[in-house]
Amino acid sequence: MLDATRHEPRPARTATRERRGARRALLGLLGPAFVASIAYVDPGNVAANLTAGAQYGYLLVWVLVAANVMAVLVQYQSAKLGIVTGKSLPEILGERLKPAWRRAFWVQAEVVAAATDLAEVVGGAIALYLLFGLPLPLGAVIVGGVSMLLLMVQARSRQRPFEFVIIFLLGIITIGFLAGLFISPPDPGGVLAGLVPGFQGPDTVLLAASMLGATVMPHAIYVHSALSRDRHRPDPHLHVPVPAIARLVKATRWDVVAALAIAGIVNIGMLLLAASTLGGEDGTDTIEGAHAAITANLGPVVGVIFAVGLLASGLASTSVGCYAGGSIMQGLLRIRIPLMTRRVITLIPAIVLLSVGFDPTWGLVLSQVVLSFGIPFVLIPLVILTSNKALMGRFADGPALRIAAITSVVLVVTLNLVLLWLTFSGAA
Repeated sequence: MLDATRHEPRPARTATRERRGARRALLGLLGPAFVASIAYVDPGNVAANLTAGAQYGYLLVWVLVAANVMAVLVQYQSAKLGIVTGKSLPEILGERLKPAWRRAFWVQAEVVAAATDLAEVVGGAIALYLLFGLPLPLGAVIVGGVSMLLLMVQARSRQRPFEFVIIFLLGIITIGFLAGLFISPPDPGGVLAGLVPGFQGPDTVLLAASMLGATVMPHAIYVHSALSRDRHRPDPHLHVPVPAIARLVKATRWDVVAALAIAGIVNIGMLLLAASTLGGEDGTDTIEGAHAAITANLGPVVGVIFAVGLLASGLASTSVGCYAGGSIMQGLLRIRIPLMTRRVITLIPAIVLLSVGFDPTWGLVLSQVVLSFGIPFVLIPLVILTSNKALMGRFADGPALRIAAITSVVLVVTLNLVLLWLTFSGAA
């Protein structure tokens, strides 16, 4: 085969090779954001998005678009913090908080991580029930066992192979949740109308807050700083030239945008599928009901593909959630326990709840409420730290980015306070 660069002048050939090398180098830096993005397509998102589409059609498409924009900003902030400082967000907070506050902060972060893991294990168990009719407690055990295997990949082979496995599962999730759209495409006019912000009563406010809480997730913010640190700055004491850090930060922007774009498309696709397929049908406010309706309307093949996507979502997200919990404990308490041990401990609550007959869909909903408590505790310190010039140097947030970040924090916290008020006041 002829080399197309052979007939180019030598400087042109050199420039072409340099561009190719730069592209390969950039691709080699991608990955941490794709692992963190799994949190944005976990079973909690599935429950919230399917409910929104089934009950209100295209009305709340704009919520997912806005939430994804916020997610891009927040995850970029977290990744940049890890790259510039060589430390994770929990590590920096652990260094700056007094012992009593540090332990209290860890308690709330651990509760949030546990709630997240509960939702992800339950979602995977539901998928195994849909696919094979397995009892939910047994499904939870299997999900936990497979997630242990995934965590062993990370523990033994370091981070890059773990990233490849998670990216592969993200591909399965994408196919599983979007395949139905090719058979039942959404109404273009309805989609465009759904991009206009609006509500239809307190129920839709509650649902919008739940969708936002399921999208901007605390553990994903904690873990992204750790993932970026582990990949790019495994030794925080090793000096890295400023130009090299700048190159890493630039690559991280592409990493975050690409990963969150895929997650956003999957989330919006779930809502569109529910709106075009499930609208007006009874019993579609649960994952099992939605799966039954999808199977009835689009055929058993699409139903199986959807369930496989849900299973991949549960397996990938619970593995990343366990990794996040370990990073939180190590950073705040300076205690490191084996991920396998942590996996066993965090699996117990899900098995117990499913064994006593607790409604799995209600468990997913409650987990999102618990998550909303933790959002201010992670977003506010993140914005403060990434704006700190003494810590971040030339990579501290500029005025525009700081304003956008503060606006996002205020909006997220406000909507989650609305979620809590509506949930416990019964106003909805």
